[in-house]
Amino acid sequence: MPTYEYECLKCSHKFEASQGITAPPLKKCPLCGKAVKRLISAGAGIIFKGSGFYATDYRSKGYQESAKSENVSCSAATKACSSSGCPKAK
Repeated sequence: MPTYEYECLKCSHKFEASQGITAPPLKKCPLCGKAVKRLISAGAGIIFKGSGFYATDYRSKGYQESAKSENVSCSAATKACSSSGCPKAK
């Protein structure tokens, strides 16, 4: 649900209100009851953290470590038996 900023035209009180997108704008100040105007705001910023933005980036440490060790063992096995036609090498 979006948060909108309002300012009272009489007492200059600024406040925020969480409203649905289809909800009509507020008309009265909660302090003095006079007319308000809706302000244009920058909105919330989106912050991306981490090395990438995939679902697997935020897996548990245990899962990441086991996946890493599995990759290392498969690549070592592939190098060791690539010349002999090992099925892991394919």
